[in-house]
Amino acid sequence: MNAIEKTLYDLSHIFLVPVLLLILAALAYSFIAMGGFLWDAFKRRNGRYRSALLNWHARDGGTTDDAELWILKRLEMLRIVSRTAPMLGLVATMIPMGPALLALTRSDAQSVGENMVVAFSSVILALVSASLTFLIMTVRRRWLLEELRQLERRQEAR
Repeated sequence: MNAIEKTLYDLSHIFLVPVLLLILAALAYSFIAMGGFLWDAFKRRNGRYRSALLNWHARDGGTTDDAELWILKRLEMLRIVSRTAPMLGLVATMIPMGPALLALTRSDAQSVGENMVVAFSSVILALVSASLTFLIMTVRRRWLLEELRQLERRQEAR
């Protein structure tokens, strides 16, 4: 390898650990968000749910534009995780592929396998995280828009 290729190779490996940590953080966040989502769904089903949007509006007031902004802020982390986790998974897949291909040229099957395990398990966890957060974000968006419509109806009735 020439100097530029070696620098790029070394530089890409610096990002493997941070990317893997971000994938683990995204996975942890998605499980925590799923717990909150299931709890809210349970409360909705049993008729014990109190709207956070309506509570916010009663406390802080504001227009429906303010409520829409509140909704966007509320869904922001779910959206970020659902969009970035697949990209992180791709990065975490591609970084170990270089050493795996080099090991393949040396007929080092053990090193190929070790690198491929990291590559595939990271992308699987990233996709699970993205899938969970996308599901939660989609349903929560509908719930919050239904609550926003309730708020608009209340304001129209005045």
